[in-house]
Amino acid sequence: MSKKIQSALISVYYKDGLEPLVRLLHNNGVKLYSTGGTQTFIENLNIPVTAAEELTGYPSIFGGRVKTLHPAIMGGILYRRDDAGDIAQAEQYNIPAIDMVVVDLYPFEETVASGASEEDIIEKIDIGGISLIRATAKNFKDTLIVSSRSQYAEVVELLNAKAGTTDLEDRRYYAGQAFGVSSHYDGAINRFFTSGTEKTDKELFDFTSLASQTLRYGENPHQNATYYGDLEGIFDKLHGKELSYNNLVDVDACVNLIDEFVGADPTFAIIKHTNACGIATAPTAKEAYDNALACDPVSAFGGVVITNAKVDLATAGELNKLFMEILIAPEYDEEALQLLKSKKNRILLKRNAVDLPQIMFKTILNGVLVQDKDLSTEIASQFTTVTEKAPTESELTALEFALKVCKHTKSNTIVLAKENQLLASGTGQTSRVDALRQAIDKANAFGFDLKGAVMASDAFFPFADCVEIAHLAGITAVVQPGGSIRDKDSTEYCNANGVAMVTTGIRHFKH
Repeated sequence: MSKKIQSALISVYYKDGLEPLVRLLHNNGVKLYSTGGTQTFIENLNIPVTAAEELTGYPSIFGGRVKTLHPAIMGGILYRRDDAGDIAQAEQYNIPAIDMVVVDLYPFEETVASGASEEDIIEKIDIGGISLIRATAKNFKDTLIVSSRSQYAEVVELLNAKAGTTDLEDRRYYAGQAFGVSSHYDGAINRFFTSGTEKTDKELFDFTSLASQTLRYGENPHQNATYYGDLEGIFDKLHGKELSYNNLVDVDACVNLIDEFVGADPTFAIIKHTNACGIATAPTAKEAYDNALACDPVSAFGGVVITNAKVDLATAGELNKLFMEILIAPEYDEEALQLLKSKKNRILLKRNAVDLPQIMFKTILNGVLVQDKDLSTEIASQFTTVTEKAPTESELTALEFALKVCKHTKSNTIVLAKENQLLASGTGQTSRVDALRQAIDKANAFGFDLKGAVMASDAFFPFADCVEIAHLAGITAVVQPGGSIRDKDSTEYCNANGVAMVTTGIRHFKH
């Protein structure tokens, strides 16, 4: 099934990188057909080319909306070279064979991202190009489709190695790539038309995204992994090694947590295995970092650090003492940046202002779970006091802080905090009591006095045991969703022992 390319249609939006491919085809004696600007580009290379309109008998019409949608072109691509009926019809209607198509698509996504008018966006919905791609890919037994400028160099290498011929395996491979291009393109158009409508939540993850990055390995070295998405849009990478699978998972956790503190005073969070081992808010970045590190300096080793504040030299001096994988900030002072770059492999990221998706995906069994992102963050005005004693103002501030951290910690979780500082958390436990005891033990291990501290729980208390244990450790105020059939037990214990408790009505499981 090896076939020599004898004719090719070239019609592309972007011309960069195209010249070597055009010259190779010409040098191999391939007859070239083209349209519009691509035809001019080829002619300027002093290479003979036949206008598509000579085949169709029609010029480009309707403002360029129709150029290649004609049986003389589509038939030349689609007719089966081993089918006697197809061959006879091609001869009857004087339809020449087209063995190869080089085409890319109008920049629809780029036009949407530029803020262009709807009229301009609609005109960037490619019709002829997508039809050429699908037709050529469908007839891969006879035709080769080159559907992206990213493929030009590898196709040149392929044709050089095989003297202008392709094998069935080659053509099938590029057909698969082409259908990925068309799927991604149609997905982008679908998202544009459904954005802001009730159907937006039906959006599915398009894993054919052209922005993809092969990672060194997955969660473990024996697992392969790829990232699909536009990392360069979210971050400017200023220094360090490439991000790994686990790095990206932790970075995602960092970003989601720090976004709870948009507009707040300087806040630093230190993440380890997607959970915060330290987080604090303070008047200065240095104070915030120092307080965050004090939460658990042992777990902080090798962690991922994020802040909502500019990193100045004083803060960088403290940060530089810690072995960390990644530091993420919206800004860096130049002196601070140079100091932080002293560690060769440390990854330094500058975060850009980019809206993040509000839909989440998770593969499970033989399918995918899709859910809305947890965008609910309850504040003091939404709390319902269920005890005789109400929280003080400072306790309310601490409860708000603790609840933000609790929302982004693996369930079952308990978070202990004082105003603007995490003291300890119990993470991912099978029992809420175990989570609480873990948090108390950690707080004690790092010298924190829990007298006057507050507790947040991601779900209700089925018994009074947690509020009792917390009270005996010094906790004076509690926030939890409520909703247990035995809420009364916890409330009565708090009333009997002078503990304030509020409920939110919102659970924050994180599995």
